[in-house]
Amino acid sequence: MKTMKTKEWHVLAAVIAAGLMSFSGVLIETSMNVTFPHLMEEFNTDANGIQWVTTGYLLAIAVIVPVSAYLLKSYSVRKLFVTANVLFLIGLLLDSWAPTLSILLVGRVFQGVGTGIALPLMFHIILTKSPMSQRGVMMGIGTMTTSIAPAIGPTYGGILLSSLGWRSIFWFLVPLLLIALVLGLWSIPAENVTRTERFNWGAFVTLMIGLSSLLISVEKMSWQYLLISIVFLGGFYWFNQKLQLLNLSVFKNAKFDALTYSFLVYQATLLGISFVLPNYLQLGLHVTSTQAGLFMFPGAVIGAILAPLSGRILDQIGPRKPILFGIATSATALVIMSVFFPILSFWTLLLAHMLLMVGTGLSYSNLMTVTLGSLPESQSADGNSILNTLQQFVGASATAIVAQIFASNVDLHAHGVVLGSQYGVALIAILMVISVIVFLGVKKYLPKHA
Repeated sequence: MKTMKTKEWHVLAAVIAAGLMSFSGVLIETSMNVTFPHLMEEFNTDANGIQWVTTGYLLAIAVIVPVSAYLLKSYSVRKLFVTANVLFLIGLLLDSWAPTLSILLVGRVFQGVGTGIALPLMFHIILTKSPMSQRGVMMGIGTMTTSIAPAIGPTYGGILLSSLGWRSIFWFLVPLLLIALVLGLWSIPAENVTRTERFNWGAFVTLMIGLSSLLISVEKMSWQYLLISIVFLGGFYWFNQKLQLLNLSVFKNAKFDALTYSFLVYQATLLGISFVLPNYLQLGLHVTSTQAGLFMFPGAVIGAILAPLSGRILDQIGPRKPILFGIATSATALVIMSVFFPILSFWTLLLAHMLLMVGTGLSYSNLMTVTLGSLPESQSADGNSILNTLQQFVGASATAIVAQIFASNVDLHAHGVVLGSQYGVALIAILMVISVIVFLGVKKYLPKHA
């Protein structure tokens, strides 16, 4: 691939422009959860039908993100950015008007494709355009845009639903996407890119069906869909060997594998906790949906403030101390939550969540920085594509698994809301404790200093 620079990059503005699209995508994903009862009534459907509002969006991301490495090698960043923004805007306009569930789902798919392009694009800009001395803080700014969205989504959705109706959730994001478009056009220069690779349609189609079936198998706990996913993912592996769509050789790097686990645990934690706590607060502690949404906000602010600051710390003293301290802090908060969950009040639970977000802010974005930094530059786009694919899939799967644990206990026990929430948090806590152990094993291979 040959590129020719034609004018100056404005990296921070470009990252923010792409980040606004990623933020909008995650914000809608989490804010729509509070609208499901209203949508089921309005469109005369059940929970299985309405869940596709989220599942369809996640499937679109899961399908597009894996081909981001090919897109980044074949098209300029500016063209990809504009394409993602326009597709997202089309999706917003469709959903802000949607008279039927089918049109609503089509709009969600457009938003998923836009987000699926924008998310790896943002990290590609950071990894290829920001100076090494500022990479940590830039990665912190990038992840801040997406990590705060799950926490404020329920509040945003609840307030607009009760005051202006569910369609306003989409209307209010149209100006934000237009701002992102203008900012991106100003900050991202036009570059000529020579396409040198053919697109592997066989690998793309089999991967699309395989990932879709795997996600559905997790959501429905279905062995049939699991078997379908295994068959098609096997087909993807066969096609991918003949003409590479994803460079799977990145998994031969043990350091990349270990750091990827720790990063994905945080993705599972953020989305799993954003499901458990608002539901427990409403059903177990009987607070309003607005109060449950606002409960998540202090932690979100802490995480958002610490993300770029922790990146600055990484740039100055290296990755070992901030990441280890962050993971250990998060593990401590989750263990406290899971052990003492039945006796925690609204306020003590709030303090535990804030402690969790302190750990998240210190380590989440830094983990992505060192995970992608563990690969040689020639594999950067492939690692970015694979990591973002796994990030979306793990987030969706974690939500589905925690929801299953929550729902099954609610059905079986008189105190099922408490037990379901406690078991869901306990599962996440176990994964985070394992993450501490895994990071201790790989820590010695990371640089001591920046």
